[in-house]
Amino acid sequence: MSTSSHWQEICALDDLSPDSGVCALLDDKQVAIFYLASGELYAIGNHDPLGKANVMSRGLLAEVDGTLTVSSPLYRHHYCLSSGRCLQDERVSIPTYPVRAVNGKVQLRP
Repeated sequence: MSTSSHWQEICALDDLSPDSGVCALLDDKQVAIFYLASGELYAIGNHDPLGKANVMSRGLLAEVDGTLTVSSPLYRHHYCLSSGRCLQDERVSIPTYPVRAVNGKVQLRP
């Protein structure tokens, strides 16, 4: 059991490719981190609740009606990167995580 509520260093910012996702472990959870060419970082759960697989880090980034999203590679549902809500089914969502870059390092907080 983790007692951490502090920022955890995950990787170097240079390890990330712009406009794509990577999977990281935060405590015992898989988290999908997305680094945009604009420099923004987002972190959501890597588990697709509809496809029931850890695949969100492989999803495609897109803007849908002004909302920045990632689409699941399985069923192509779009999830808002800032809130985790599914655009096609409001009853479904993915957890989001605080993420930041400090001194060239990506950090997540549970």
